[in-house]
Amino acid sequence: MAEIELRNVNKWFGALQVIKDVSLTVADREFVVFLGPSGCGKTTTLRAIAGLEDIGSGEILLDGKPIHDLRAPDRDIAFVFQNYALYPHFTVYENLAFPLRAVGTSKSEVDSTVKSVANSLGITHMLKTRPSALSGGDMQRVAIGRALVRRPKALLLDEPIGSLDAKMREQMRIELKRLHYENGSTSIYVTHDQVEAMSLADRIVVMHDGVLQQVGTPTEVYLHPANLFVAQFIGSPVMNITPTKITDAGGKAQINLDREQFELPGELLGQLQSKQAGNDLSLGVRPEGVLVSHDDQPGYRPVEAHIIQPFGGFDIVDLKIGDEVLRARTQSGFVPKPGTRVFARIDPSQAHFFDSTSGQSLDIRLGE
Repeated sequence: MAEIELRNVNKWFGALQVIKDVSLTVADREFVVFLGPSGCGKTTTLRAIAGLEDIGSGEILLDGKPIHDLRAPDRDIAFVFQNYALYPHFTVYENLAFPLRAVGTSKSEVDSTVKSVANSLGITHMLKTRPSALSGGDMQRVAIGRALVRRPKALLLDEPIGSLDAKMREQMRIELKRLHYENGSTSIYVTHDQVEAMSLADRIVVMHDGVLQQVGTPTEVYLHPANLFVAQFIGSPVMNITPTKITDAGGKAQINLDREQFELPGELLGQLQSKQAGNDLSLGVRPEGVLVSHDDQPGYRPVEAHIIQPFGGFDIVDLKIGDEVLRARTQSGFVPKPGTRVFARIDPSQAHFFDSTSGQSLDIRLGE
């Protein structure tokens, strides 16, 4: 059992509050990813759990027992840093063995544990090698292995693959996922890379300015963003966000974007009008929710393709609607060149609505 719980945790650096009343429970064997921009408080929160930072107020519990007053070595939590932090004069074997030798583990147990962890990481052939002869990915494997040999209750990882190239990051993501399944340790992983978060996490904790913005599965935070920050931080390209007005068009909800109007089903009209109630609204729709056609069909409006970004299996096309731009995802080559006249509509099942002032989602979705 290795449940981690944060209760109303706050942290200040002088007058600057970097963690603001954070409460969160990470279940036993769960893989949770802290995601957010630089300076949002995610690494400081991770370091506070590890005991590398003191907290100003609140509680941190491991298996229901408070640990926020314990020294880092007494918390039974392993920490993997971004910069590897290997001993350069030690071989890989000696680096892996060091945490065990430091607590007086027997020679035979050290040897069996090191070889077992090295085998799971695929670095057995490197055991006699020094870090200077290793690639960045191999050094990170050794750093992770040095954390795993202790069999800690929890494993904390601070952007461990952020300095690797794109191909190596992809490979390491797969390795980290596999290791988590095999070892079953409770894991918290910090990153600013949403691809890492979406591919690794059981749940994602989105942070901004020291505040938890949303906690949910990758699917939940992508399909049901809690606010404008999450909507525009998750997804690549990000969600289209544009101010809008809702009017009644013969029982249907009419959305006004610049000089064009898009219609949505009437079942949304009452909800939108009551929520609008004099407040400014913003429409959110992801690029795959902007439907594009070469033919003029009911509900579609004429638009002009502006910028086309090919991504191999698909294109991202910027569509000009007056002074507004809607970004759409299409099949590769569907829009042949900029300036092409096409027709677009908004998929009503993928339309999101937000209060423009507070940024909060209005939780209005078709069929919900």
